[in-house]
Amino acid sequence: MLLARLPECDPPGFLAWEEALLDTVDAGAEDLLWFWESPAPFVVVGYGQSRAREVDLEACARAGLPVLRRSSGGGTVLQGPGCLSYGLALRIETGGPLDSITGANRAILSRATRALQPLLGRPVSVDGHTDLTVLDSDGRQRKFSGNAQRRKRHALLFHGTILLSLDLRRMSEFLRAPSWAPEYRSGRTHADFLVNIRLSPEAIREAFSAEWSVRGQLPELPLQGHRQYLESRYSRPDWHARC
Repeated sequence: MLLARLPECDPPGFLAWEEALLDTVDAGAEDLLWFWESPAPFVVVGYGQSRAREVDLEACARAGLPVLRRSSGGGTVLQGPGCLSYGLALRIETGGPLDSITGANRAILSRATRALQPLLGRPVSVDGHTDLTVLDSDGRQRKFSGNAQRRKRHALLFHGTILLSLDLRRMSEFLRAPSWAPEYRSGRTHADFLVNIRLSPEAIREAFSAEWSVRGQLPELPLQGHRQYLESRYSRPDWHARC
C-alpha cells in the first residue's frame, strides 16, 4: 500500500483525483490510500441521485455552495472544513474478500473500525451497511462516517467522509431529508442523526496508514488522468446536473 499525497485544489479537482487514482490501480499499480479536506463547503450527490430531490438547490445557490456529483453510489453529503475524506483504491482478487460489494464493505469497514476505536476509546459500529456509528448518551447510534464504492474490472474505489468538526446545523439548511435512509435512523433530522467525533485529521491519517500498512508514497500522481476527468466530467455543469 502506498500513500498518494493530493495537492490542494477545489472540490471538482479532488473528485477527479479519486477517479484517476482508481484507474492507476485498475491498470496494475499498487494499492493506494489518500486523504483530503475541502477548504470550502460544497454538496456532493451520489452518481444516480436526483439533485433536486436530495438538495435544496435554491438555498445552495443563495449561499454560493457548489452542488457536485461523484462517480460512486451512496447518499448526499455536505463537505468542507471539519470533514475529512479518505479514499482507497484496491485490487480485486477473484474469490477474495473484495470480490463482491457486500464483502468489500465488510472487509474494509472492519479495518476502519479497528483503526478508529482506540482513538475514540469507545466502540464503533457498522450500521446501515456502510455507516460508521457511535452510541450517544440516549442509547442511539449516531453516524459519523458514510462510505461508498465504485467498482471497475480489476480494482475498486472505496471512499468515505469522517465528521470531525463540521457545522452540522447547516445540513438541514442545504440537504433535504434523504430519499432513502437506514432503519436505525428512525426519522431523525440530520442534526439529531449525525455527530462529530472531534479527532484530529493527523491522528486518523496515522491510524489508517498503520492499519493498511502504508510503506511509502506514490512517487508520481496521474496528472494526465486527473486532467482528463476534469475536462470530461468535473468541470462540466452538465455532468453534475445530469439528473
